[in-house]
Formats: sequence, C-alpha cells, structure tokens
Amino acid sequence: MTLSLTLAALWALIANLRAMFPSKDNHWRSAYVLIAVGIPLLGFVVYENGPWWGLGVLIAGMSILRYPVLYFGCWLGRMVRHKK
Repeated sequence: MTLSLTLAALWALIANLRAMFPSKDNHWRSAYVLIAVGIPLLGFVVYENGPWWGLGVLIAGMSILRYPVLYFGCWLGRMVRHKK
C-alpha cells in the first residue's frame, strides 16, 4: 500500500475514533480539522494512485463527514435559489 493510502486509512481511523467520544460542539471543531487535513491528503492520493482511488477516498471521507457535506449542499441550494 502506498504512503498516501496508508495516511488516508489513518485519517479514517482517527475520524472514527474521534466520533466515539462525546463533544459539546457536536464534533464540528473536529470536522473542521479533519476537512483541513483531508483535502491535501485527497490531492496526495490522486497524485500517487490516480483519480479512481481518489474518488474512492473522497466517497469514504464524505460518508464519514456526511453532515458538513449535507449542510454545504443546503447552503449551496439556498445560494442558487437566492440568485434567481
């Protein structure tokens, strides 16, 4: 396994371990850190392994961070409707 996939698996493990513990802010602070670390890591995976592995890692990351993705989609929808 390449270094980038190993780091992506470690990222997923840390994200799942962090989700097991209670948080006063509903894990949003952890989500911001995971997103900030995950975006460059995703680029590294695509660079080292190609776009199909990158797509797989992106889908895995989106399944872990589904609420930020959902809220971003809702925000984007409101922005599109507001411009009409």
